[in-house]
Amino acid sequence: MKKIIILGAGMVGKAMAIDLSTKYDVTSVDINPESLSYLSKNYPIKTKIADLKNELELSSLIQEFDLVISAVPGFLGLQTIKTVIKNKKDLVDISFLPEDVMFLDQMAKDNNVTVIMDCGVAPGIPNIIAGYHNETMKIENFEYMVGGLPVVRTFPFEYKAPFSPCDVVEEYTRPARYVENGKMIVKPAMSDTELIEFESIGTLEAFNSDGLRSLIYTLPNIPNMKEKTLRYPGHINMIKALKAAGFLDHSPMKVKGFELSPFEFTTELLFKAWKLDPNEKEFTVMRIILEGIENGINKRIVYDLYDEYDPEKRLSSMARTTGFTATATADMLINKVFSKKGVFPPEHIGKYTECFKYIMKYLSERNVNYIKTETKG
Repeated sequence: MKKIIILGAGMVGKAMAIDLSTKYDVTSVDINPESLSYLSKNYPIKTKIADLKNELELSSLIQEFDLVISAVPGFLGLQTIKTVIKNKKDLVDISFLPEDVMFLDQMAKDNNVTVIMDCGVAPGIPNIIAGYHNETMKIENFEYMVGGLPVVRTFPFEYKAPFSPCDVVEEYTRPARYVENGKMIVKPAMSDTELIEFESIGTLEAFNSDGLRSLIYTLPNIPNMKEKTLRYPGHINMIKALKAAGFLDHSPMKVKGFELSPFEFTTELLFKAWKLDPNEKEFTVMRIILEGIENGINKRIVYDLYDEYDPEKRLSSMARTTGFTATATADMLINKVFSKKGVFPPEHIGKYTECFKYIMKYLSERNVNYIKTETKG
């Protein structure tokens, strides 16, 4: 039986471990014993307590495994990828790290390993879909919008963080890059807000965020590309107020002899305010839109996702939709559906029909369904 190690046992890390434990020998690693104890008590999953910031400890941990999945916070992502490559292990990564990791491509090839980055719900699935359709369609416009939200709207934020709050806040502070008429445009995060209607949800607010990531460089033939994040209307004005007041600044400041960055202080508070209770109902919504010409015909292709909390397995929707994209990719690698060596963004996986179909089928089998509609003209 193939052996998989999962770095991180947060909400998404747990979902991945539970899913893969039905087919593989799975070990979950985290610094928090409480997260691990739930897995070891309820599932055939081995657990280890470790500080994943320690490169030597991480190197030792991964030696006996066939595949590594990284679900560490973004600030640990680059260091973790480098360590895994050096130890000649294949890797699936969902750490949403801020850095561009394509410079590690040659290092991965030299070590004869496969690294697939950004294997979550978004970035992830939109990239895979863009890569797939880019092979047969001259795409003129590509846009997607995505959000994970609680069913119950609680004052004041009407939001709960399904993953690391510091990574969520990154979406509110990192400048948003998009492509317009073949040129990259940079705007402040949270700009260009608009109201969008979704069936069975109602009105949500969309705003610019930096979710295109590798697509900006890997699919330069698409002249217009944009990504937006979705929240309940009004939420983003509160975040803008926090930002304007300096609560999201990274520079340390002294208060009564103590030095602390406002960002660290704020994310610590938001972690408590945004904590998603284990049995709290929430949902993930995403819309992916492609417009262009295929076989001489103008087409508009839309993929819609609506997914809810799973009460039976007690898994959040964001954990399911993110985690199962990664486990689909891991399963695909282990079964050698994809075996090229190097560092690959998801769009370079999606361009292979067999990979695209494999991942979408895997998700559908877990009731994560992307509903496709196509119109002509």
